[in-house]
Amino acid sequence: MSTERVVRASKFRHVFGQALKNDQCYDDIRVSRVTWDSSFCAVNPKFVAIIIEASGGGAFLVLPLLKTGRIDKAYPTVCGHTGPVLDIDWCPHNDHVIASGSEDCTVMVWQIPENGLVTPLAEPVVVLEGHSKRVGIVTWHPTARNVLMSAGCDNLIIIWNVGTGEAMIQLEDMHPDVIFSACWSRNGALICTACKDKNIRVIDPRKEKIVAEKDKAHDGARPMRAIFLADGNIFTTGFSRMSERQLALWNPKSMEEPISVHELDTSNGVLLPFYDADTNVVYLCGKGDSSIRYFEITDEAPFVHYLNTFSSKEPQRGMGYMPKRGLDVNKCEIARFYKLHERKCEPIIMTVPRKSDLFQDDLYPDTAGPDCAIEAEDWFDGKNGEPILISLKNGYVPGKNRDLKVVKKSNVLEGKPAKKAANTSPAESKQNEGKLEELLREVKSLRDLVTLQDRRIAKLEDQMSKVAI
Repeated sequence: MSTERVVRASKFRHVFGQALKNDQCYDDIRVSRVTWDSSFCAVNPKFVAIIIEASGGGAFLVLPLLKTGRIDKAYPTVCGHTGPVLDIDWCPHNDHVIASGSEDCTVMVWQIPENGLVTPLAEPVVVLEGHSKRVGIVTWHPTARNVLMSAGCDNLIIIWNVGTGEAMIQLEDMHPDVIFSACWSRNGALICTACKDKNIRVIDPRKEKIVAEKDKAHDGARPMRAIFLADGNIFTTGFSRMSERQLALWNPKSMEEPISVHELDTSNGVLLPFYDADTNVVYLCGKGDSSIRYFEITDEAPFVHYLNTFSSKEPQRGMGYMPKRGLDVNKCEIARFYKLHERKCEPIIMTVPRKSDLFQDDLYPDTAGPDCAIEAEDWFDGKNGEPILISLKNGYVPGKNRDLKVVKKSNVLEGKPAKKAANTSPAESKQNEGKLEELLREVKSLRDLVTLQDRRIAKLEDQMSKVAI
């Protein structure tokens, strides 16, 4: 018998985790205290977004990655929701577009300016209304442009065409209770969900049918999570009947028995899984834990192999996970987390120690790039597109992002005015478009002016009150 069976060889066994120094953290942020098990943080190669405490509504911060240090209390926020924000997700195909779900039952999609916010952003590009209770999950389609899934406490999943602002698919009567997690497959043909009824479901959203289901995937009553892996298998985290935290691996083609189950510990924080499809490593961040455990998934028993644990002193309130194209390949960085404390956000980098300065192609197989494979309409028509992969050999160079344009479909009942519009000549309609754009620009500059004046008034009032004292 070879010794390899005793200690399995893996290039990720010696992954080294390191929290960045204080001056590279984002400080003095009041992280949201909402009792909802989402990660409260979303990152991409340009920005870190963090859900924060906000009086009279819901808000989140969007900071350029380089804007480290103390964040001013007056720093502008994204603040259009009337209730607390519960989940945020960056669009994988546009680093300036982010979606948010809120207690106010709406989903909003925002366009962030090139260099971040200079004034508060209260006007979303589009408001998606269709849920009757709070929206706790928002997640973009991995390969189709402008397709967004949301799940609410109305036990309803809606799939939107953001480009037209329409709810295209509504998955009703599939979940009898609260949906804890919803995840797209790698090409976005299927979704898998974890529900409070302890069932894991694999759903074909365009056929609106459940294609696989496992009841009591984990026996415990606390929240579960389910994610798709690159090979189509499903990885879940949950609790046993004795409240031990568990992880399990399932084949959706035969869900009777799991491929493997592992007991972890008896902590009660929900385990948030973050998955790297390129290396097949899953990172588990428990809410309230002060550690990140990581596992490699292979096709040999026991299938889920424990690698290591990164430990720190402070518990985490939430966690952001950087897409592969945002990592520093010259430092052999294979993952980067943005850990939320009570008052700050701390980046943690995971590196594989290597002596060579050359590009390590075994650590960086081609990864999903920012280009979408298909348009929304194609996906709703039944087509699928695999992720378009890019090489990280010379590092990732971001391209120019195009603005998100929403063209709302006109209501069938309002067909009459549309006919009238059809009679205008192309020159006239172009002229009208020009006038409209000019008006919109004026409105925007007026709105910005009002915001600035409001700030000046508040500042002067503040100074006056000090003088009065």
